[in-house]
Amino acid sequence: MSNEHTPLLTSGVCGLATATCGMAPETSPESSPQSSPAPPSGDPRRLNTFFGVMVPTILSMFSIVLFLRTGFVVGHAGLLQGLLMVVVAYTIISLTILSICAISTNGAVKGGGAYYMISRSLGPEFGGSIGLMFFLAKVCACGEYVLGLVEAILDVFGSDPDSTVSEGVRVLPQGYWYTVLYSSVILLLCLIVCLVGAHIYSRTAFVILIVVTVSLLSVFISSVAVIPKSFNITHPGPGNMTQHFNASYTGYSAKTLRDNIYSGYSLDYSTNSIMSFATVFAVMFTSCTGIMAGANMSGELKTPSVSIPRGTIVAVLYTFTVYVLLFMMVAATCDRTLLIQDYGFLQKINLWPPFVTIGIYCASLSAAMCAMIGASRILHALAVDHLFGLPLAPAAVKSSSGNPWVAVLYTWALAQSVVFAGQLNAIASLVTVFYLLAFAAVDLACLALEWASAPNFRPTFQYFSWHTCLLGILSCLVMMFVINPVYSSGSIVLLLILLLFLHYRSPTSSWGYISQALIFHQVRKYLLMLDVRKDHVKFWRPQVLLMVANPRSSCQLILFVNQLKKGGLYVLGHVQLGDLDSLPSDPVQQQYNFWLSLVDKLGVKAFVDLTLSPSVRQGTQHLLRITGLGGMKPNTLILGFYDSCIPEDFFLQDSAFCSASTGQGTEEEEEYNFGVDLPSLQAHFPPVRHVESPRWLSSEEYVGIISDALKMNKNVCLGRYFFQLEGEEKDSKVDGSNRTIDVWPLNLLQPDSCDYEDVCSLFLLQMACVLNMSSRWRHARMRIFLNVETKSGSQGWVVNEETFRELLKKLRIRASIKIVPWDSVVQHAQSLSEDFLTAVNSMLIEHSLQAAVRFLYLPRPPAHPSQSQQYISQLEAVTNRLGPTLLIHGVTPVTYTDL
Repeated sequence: MSNEHTPLLTSGVCGLATATCGMAPETSPESSPQSSPAPPSGDPRRLNTFFGVMVPTILSMFSIVLFLRTGFVVGHAGLLQGLLMVVVAYTIISLTILSICAISTNGAVKGGGAYYMISRSLGPEFGGSIGLMFFLAKVCACGEYVLGLVEAILDVFGSDPDSTVSEGVRVLPQGYWYTVLYSSVILLLCLIVCLVGAHIYSRTAFVILIVVTVSLLSVFISSVAVIPKSFNITHPGPGNMTQHFNASYTGYSAKTLRDNIYSGYSLDYSTNSIMSFATVFAVMFTSCTGIMAGANMSGELKTPSVSIPRGTIVAVLYTFTVYVLLFMMVAATCDRTLLIQDYGFLQKINLWPPFVTIGIYCASLSAAMCAMIGASRILHALAVDHLFGLPLAPAAVKSSSGNPWVAVLYTWALAQSVVFAGQLNAIASLVTVFYLLAFAAVDLACLALEWASAPNFRPTFQYFSWHTCLLGILSCLVMMFVINPVYSSGSIVLLLILLLFLHYRSPTSSWGYISQALIFHQVRKYLLMLDVRKDHVKFWRPQVLLMVANPRSSCQLILFVNQLKKGGLYVLGHVQLGDLDSLPSDPVQQQYNFWLSLVDKLGVKAFVDLTLSPSVRQGTQHLLRITGLGGMKPNTLILGFYDSCIPEDFFLQDSAFCSASTGQGTEEEEEYNFGVDLPSLQAHFPPVRHVESPRWLSSEEYVGIISDALKMNKNVCLGRYFFQLEGEEKDSKVDGSNRTIDVWPLNLLQPDSCDYEDVCSLFLLQMACVLNMSSRWRHARMRIFLNVETKSGSQGWVVNEETFRELLKKLRIRASIKIVPWDSVVQHAQSLSEDFLTAVNSMLIEHSLQAAVRFLYLPRPPAHPSQSQQYISQLEAVTNRLGPTLLIHGVTPVTYTDL
């Protein structure tokens, strides 16, 4: 076959071959196929595990906590609780790393980092919502790192609150608005770098790591080289007062270690609020938010599926070791006052204070630019994927070098609003909650893939299970609410809103939908539990197979049956005439998208089942046998009426089908409709039948279909004149208050049969009642007509009426009963003469002409095919000029009077 040797399917690249922290390369990865091959040195995938994953991950995880908040954590929480915080934080991120490694090793990883992996694994709903949460987390983190850098700058260059004049290098005035001003200047610097020289920054990442490492080594060396000393620390107090604190560096001392072993939560001088385990953990956890930096390098890595798990795990182990050693060192050498009252104390106890100062500046500025660049690339990816429509559309714009400068501006503006918090500790809780929720979402993504049991989810990284994913989710959620219940609740609500927005916006893509995999898994499980042997009549509902020849003339009937299904199975069936032996391929497969688009356009809750058969009758038999699965199989066949009426073209009447007939849909609109726009939808279905057009179906075959269905124990309904039915459109506001449903439960073609309680009559009543329960017919009036003979003088019809009223009461059917004498009709009943049929038709017109829809008893078809035309003529004569009418023959019991 022609498609046996086609290449493997690959997901579309969002154009984000990232550099450090998600930066785009200078050249677009989507080069033209005709372009000349680049030399090996120009290959964008040139970074190994160390430079591509370990360096950016270590830098991001050191950030500001390493130098500016180590004393804060140990001073308030004590060594034991501080180490507990480290263990808890690293346990949470370790569980998330297992999920990241599993997703990243499940196939080829391209540019776009964590967002690319999640969106392409789980589809647009999960990918878009998690991606936007990552973006917000990185924006808040960018603002936090800038505030940390400003704090470090003021610690060295800020003017003394006790002095009214500047002394030495302490020339920068301090205060809330000055902090915002300095933060804005630094953010502007980051913006300029991101707009002009982001690639230069990416090339200096290793140099920055060396500087930070040297600074860190100087801290450990100083702990044994510097002699004990005392410090006088001042802070602005209430009003114009200045608070003084005496602190000391003792060197390694058992007494100092004992004093710092337990917690001592007190006032935080930067926010003037009392600290607790939750608030300190929130600050400490910001050091663990950089685990995605390696994943963001996916577009630059030679072997992403190997480098991402290996480099991330090694980087996490390295930073964990550094934090544990640093916590133990400061707990054994510095008294609690120094740790709590001076967050920059590492500079004061260093052999050469500029070592730490340079380390702080490099780590903070690096983390801030990394967060800004990474956030802008995530936003650009969301814009390129058209997930949030017009608000993010400008963020898709990029420069000739591939730099998404509009997304950078978006990120800078939001980060600028974050710095108005004024203090690092003030926004730490928000940043931590956002990241914890994002990590929980990653664990949820991996859990969903694992539970979906899709055969193509087989990552090479095997050190994970659904238990680790679930534990990761629970630990993230618990810590979120421990840190700040208000922020946690708000962020979860935001995530759910994003999920619902993307779900109902229904952006389509070729990425694959995890929701579809999960639905399939659950539906299969519940279908197996739906045992047909346990069916009971009191839980019966119509499960309909509606045969459609041409939707152009059948839309009103399709819409009406959608109201009739009462939560049951609804399938649109169509038979394509042909023989597969004489065709190169199955022509039916290409038609499904058009029929499904029709279902979407009409807004009906229906499946579609198409078949190829030499005859319509044989194809209908196929569909009646094989449509559905398990306990969800059709029990009712509905056909259009076989008459000589010229059908009307519904596509020409409904504005929804006409609005785009003169224009061409955009590429994006076609994608959202799975490649089927309105012009192509109209062109697919042939024009309605004309008078001269040959019939695909003979009267014998049509009646044979009815007979086949009854033999297969299926109920049969024939719909006539439904093109006259109004108010069934998707946007219709009709509630049925002005509608009437008329039911004629007697077999009008057998006047001698006066049984109103046979299976067929009761099925007729049940179907009318089901329609009366639907949204568009809920307030409609239902009338039931009883035909009686009054000239005989017998009063038996009165007894029959009372019996029938009792039956309706038992069946809980609310309807008015109308008595219709039909003595004048019955007198023409010999051999169903034309006069009799005309009289029956006149009686129906007299009593039911104003009804919105009529339910009539459908007699059994004749056994011999030669009588098929006569049978159809009788039905046509009885229903002539009636309006929307449903002829029904039921063969299954559907009513139940007990509990």
